Amino acid sequence: MAVKVTPQDLEAFLSKGAGASPAARPAGSPPRSCPPPSPSPNPVARVLGLDPGSVRTGWGVVESLGGGRLRLVAGGTIKSPSRRPMAERLLAIHQQINQVIARHQPGEMAVEGIFAALNARTAIILGQARGAAILAGAVAGLAVYEYPPASVKKALVGTGQADKHQVRAMVEALLRQSLPPPAEFSLDASDALAIAVCHLHSRGLRGRGLK
Repeated sequence: MAVKVTPQDLEAFLSKGAGASPAARPAGSPPRSCPPPSPSPNPVARVLGLDPGSVRTGWGVVESLGGGRLRLVAGGTIKSPSRRPMAERLLAIHQQINQVIARHQPGEMAVEGIFAALNARTAIILGQARGAAILAGAVAGLAVYEYPPASVKKALVGTGQADKHQVRAMVEALLRQSLPPPAEFSLDASDALAIAVCHLHSRGLRGRGLK
């Protein structure tokens, strides 16, 4: 079952943790590749963030090393065949997320919620893509958490109306490293990293007994 985290929780923790100095790691591969994870010193948690879509699904794996330090493990974009029937597109999303989970071994999954202003047809299609993604996490035994898009933006940037480029800039600041240009590492992938970062901060907040 997806667990929702309030924007107040995220803002409270980010205001304390943004000044930490996470370990830097050079950004790795093009968006559709899944480089093998390199070993890290005693990670506290490893989270798969997902920004689901019926054509493009951004994904990013981030781990907490403790003490407010975050490390980018890998990220990319899953592309499903837009001209194929919806069932085949959902299968492609599900299978590729299974591959990401198998390769990078996250302990938890954080998924972006549905934007409230979407029309009914778009919301249904997006809901199906989210379902394929969430099912992959559930089958793998991961705890799955949901974050409203505006809450993620407000927690990272300070406003729920932030655009994808602003979110990307804050992700780079919090991870203390530059990402490849959007042509190589999509905005959907950086959105997924933002969701993973928010979850790790919220996870730490809950661990402090504040939630």
